[in-house]
Amino acid sequence: MTDTDVAGQGGETPAEGAGIRILAQFIRDLSFENPRAPESLRTGAAQPQIDLGVEMNARGRDDGLYEVDLKLSATAQRDEGALFVVELLYGGLFQIGGVSAEDMEPVLLIECPRYLFPFARRVIADVTSEGGFPPFLLDPIDFAGVYAARKAEAGQEVGHA
Repeated sequence: MTDTDVAGQGGETPAEGAGIRILAQFIRDLSFENPRAPESLRTGAAQPQIDLGVEMNARGRDDGLYEVDLKLSATAQRDEGALFVVELLYGGLFQIGGVSAEDMEPVLLIECPRYLFPFARRVIADVTSEGGFPPFLLDPIDFAGVYAARKAEAGQEVGHA
């Protein structure tokens, strides 16, 4: 758990700038499947194909705080089938100040996941390592790009409706 104030000193958010404070971080859901163990753990086989999924969700709470969820999923496969499947829903509780209503969505779906990602990445590396595989280290994610792609996709769906 971390208590970080990135905008101000001593827990105060300056009026002129936005402040994001992480009040809590937690694993909401974690699943790891190793369906072909121990055969899948043999060395010398071809590199598996990795499919990665990323989702971000946020919601306001009655107490003025925000919950942000970062869902990461990875599947490693070879011709014979899945080697491992890992799904992580990692959450954070945020206090956000000094952000206009029109800027709140990008803050919640870009900036907040950036704070959560290094911790979620470590959880996935640890669980794959404990499953007998080399630690699976996710590459950094461009959350702004993911957000922009989702907005464009939503705009096209509205246009076709």
